[in-house]
Amino acid sequence: MFTCQKCGNTNPRYIGYRNGQPYCRFCISMRGESVSEYRPRGGSVVMDIKYPLSNEQKYISKKVKENYQKGIDTLIDAVCGAGKTELIYEVIADALSNQKTVAFAVPRRDVVIELLPRIKAVFPSNRVISVYGGHTSSLKGDIVVLTTHQLYRYPHFFDLIILDEIDAFPFKDNDLLIAMLHNASRGTIVMMSATPSDEIISEFSRQNHDILHLNTRFHRHPLPVPKLMIRYGISKYFSLVKKLIEYQKENKPVFIFCPTISIAEKVFDTIHKIVKNGNIVHSKKNDRAEVIDDFKNGKYLYLVTTAVLERGVTIKNLQVIIFEADHQIYDEHALIQISGRVGRKFDAPEGEVIFLADKNTTAITRCIDTIKHKNQSLQNMFQTN
Repeated sequence: MFTCQKCGNTNPRYIGYRNGQPYCRFCISMRGESVSEYRPRGGSVVMDIKYPLSNEQKYISKKVKENYQKGIDTLIDAVCGAGKTELIYEVIADALSNQKTVAFAVPRRDVVIELLPRIKAVFPSNRVISVYGGHTSSLKGDIVVLTTHQLYRYPHFFDLIILDEIDAFPFKDNDLLIAMLHNASRGTIVMMSATPSDEIISEFSRQNHDILHLNTRFHRHPLPVPKLMIRYGISKYFSLVKKLIEYQKENKPVFIFCPTISIAEKVFDTIHKIVKNGNIVHSKKNDRAEVIDDFKNGKYLYLVTTAVLERGVTIKNLQVIIFEADHQIYDEHALIQISGRVGRKFDAPEGEVIFLADKNTTAITRCIDTIKHKNQSLQNMFQTN
């Protein structure tokens, strides 16, 4: 039986033949250099974390390492802003010290770019590289930070794979990317999410893997509870402009999320003549990395954006407005993720999340209820302690 070396496919439905030789049609679009054997040097590993972990983070970190040493896969269900990345440094250090190969995979290239300098700073003595579309000249490193699409280059290669944002597009429900993940692993997988689906939780439970929950942010402040503002037609724009002017007077940066590129462009065209110091980013904007960097450096006070900034970006004192939050593209998980952009800094743990919509929806209600429930869990924990 033919088995594809890139994705592990054995399904005859996706196997073709050329000159009598089988080939895989499931991953035929994934072409490029594959990586042969590589081993980190091993021994003592320098792990430079600039601030102490909370007691909850320390417990999860230790448990993840113990699971890895026992060969048990782990799902970390941690609220937005809990410090998920910090939870896996200890297990990475353990793997590297034993000459094991490590991957940190995420679905989106923007997050890869954001993660690389952070992980390099924590492991200054190790070779940390990034691999994503258009950036594949160097493929071998002690820690490979890469998009899930690039896992096809590493068949049976990684002893430890950290997979963050398992519920994000394009990884979510993508059979090919899921197959490539498992084909790239020859050891243990640690998955992380702030909004894991019921299906993923059920699958982990069924396979006797470990599920670890963290409902507290690292600074131990509650999650921001979104405020729903029902507005119709042009009054929605008036409310948006009013909030932006209010935030600018307080020198607070703002993300304005829109469900589609066309809506984002319409919103920006409408408001930027009234409220200055703003810009727009989306997946088709070639200079979005530069614009985001300018925003971080204070050149702009607001960005109109699509889902490209839904994850992986942390801005001090950030406020969030979701324009047309009742759009069908926004399910409960997406709304929670976007809300989680606010209050992520230790010295700025609060902020506003505004849902601008024509009507309430099931997704909006569930998002707000879920955040309130997690905050209540946090309050109960403090009262117990």
